Parts: sequence; C-alpha cells; structure tokens
Amino acid sequence: MSAAPHAFDNSHYEEACNQAIAMCDGNLRSTIKALIMANEFLEAELMELQTAISQGCAPPQSQQTENAA
Repeated sequence: MSAAPHAFDNSHYEEACNQAIAMCDGNLRSTIKALIMANEFLEAELMELQTAISQGCAPPQSQQTENAA
C-alpha cells in the first residue's frame, strides 16, 4: 500500500509574497516589476557562472564550504 501524498505547505511563499508587496507599499505593479528585475539579475549571474565554468574557472568556494572541510 502506498503512502498518502504529503500536503504541500506553501506558507513560506505566501509570507514572501506579502513581504514583497509590503516592500513596494502595496503596489502590485511595482512588486511584479521588482521581481522581474531580480529574476533578470539572477539569470545574468547564472550565465556568467556557466561561462566561467565552461572556460575552466571554478567559482570561489563559499565560507560554509571551507568550514565544512
């Protein structure tokens, strides 16, 4: 007998959404614009990292990784 699927808890997404809207003074258009800009920034950063890795340059290890070693 298979286990019942776990209920998905999206409360952290709800809280993040509420925080983003509050940071934009309740203006939903500004909130969406800010999230699009943040996403574009992260996409650009990812592309830079992928390019560096493909050229054989490894990104520096984070402090947590060094401490774990």
